[in-house]
Amino acid sequence: MEEKEEVIKVEDLTKDYGNGHGIFDITFSVKKHETFGFVGTNGSGKTTTIRHIMGFIKAQKGNVQVLGMDAWKDSCEIKKYVSYIPGEIAFPDLYTGTAFLKAQAELLKLKDWTYANTLIERLQLDPSANLKRMSKGMKQKTAIVAALMADKDILIMDEPTTGLDPLMRETFLELVKEEKQKGKTILMSSQMFDELEATCDRVALIFDGRIIDIADINALKNSHVKAYKVEFKNKEDYQNFKRTKYKIIRDQEKYFQVTVQIEDKDINKLFKSLTKYDVKFIAEVKFNLEKHFKDVLAKKGGENV
Repeated sequence: MEEKEEVIKVEDLTKDYGNGHGIFDITFSVKKHETFGFVGTNGSGKTTTIRHIMGFIKAQKGNVQVLGMDAWKDSCEIKKYVSYIPGEIAFPDLYTGTAFLKAQAELLKLKDWTYANTLIERLQLDPSANLKRMSKGMKQKTAIVAALMADKDILIMDEPTTGLDPLMRETFLELVKEEKQKGKTILMSSQMFDELEATCDRVALIFDGRIIDIADINALKNSHVKAYKVEFKNKEDYQNFKRTKYKIIRDQEKYFQVTVQIEDKDINKLFKSLTKYDVKFIAEVKFNLEKHFKDVLAKKGGENV
């Protein structure tokens, strides 16, 4: 299979603010038509990395390329191809959301308002509202409309669902999926595992300014390795089962309970062997993005994200 073109390429990116703050040796790439997620807590380095990609910050070490161009030196040219939703919304001195969107449309030389009006309707945005007095959610919706109506090839979003209520958040995630279907290349940061898992092809975990792991969502969802939680009715059966050769990844003696990691091909064998014991219950433990990253951090001795 032919390798897809790298639209965004980040290599050894470092910005050291001192006292352990900043980003260090950040390396990853986003391929054409890919949706790439960035997850981490506040202060982990998501926004700093994105600002380097947007050409707002000059790196101390390493480099960033977008469409083969230098993110810092060629930032004006790159912005012709990139739509951006910042983490902190700061609007110009215009009275209404409508005035702002019209100004953006003029800048983009956008003549057809069909898609913009569709976005306004789906996000239940009232653009006639006073721009400065809008709630956080309304400001976020306005920024989303401004970015998506531009219909550019690359979409970069820094925690775009901040301030959105749960229903609007779901609407926004549907819009992201639709942008992906159009062939857009998307980079989206978030603190929410579920929204990245629902939309992304790959997700990077950033922790204390360093990328700890990059997970392939499809591989996670279709893993041949499963986990089952088994609770026994008595201590004797619990102890006897523990003497078997199954891989136990969690042991809760207080409840006579173990969690077994097993490959698909051996599941029937496990169930058959459990017929010898007095089992209270057995349940599959779903392996998702959050659990994967927490396991990665645990192995590295880090804290939970």
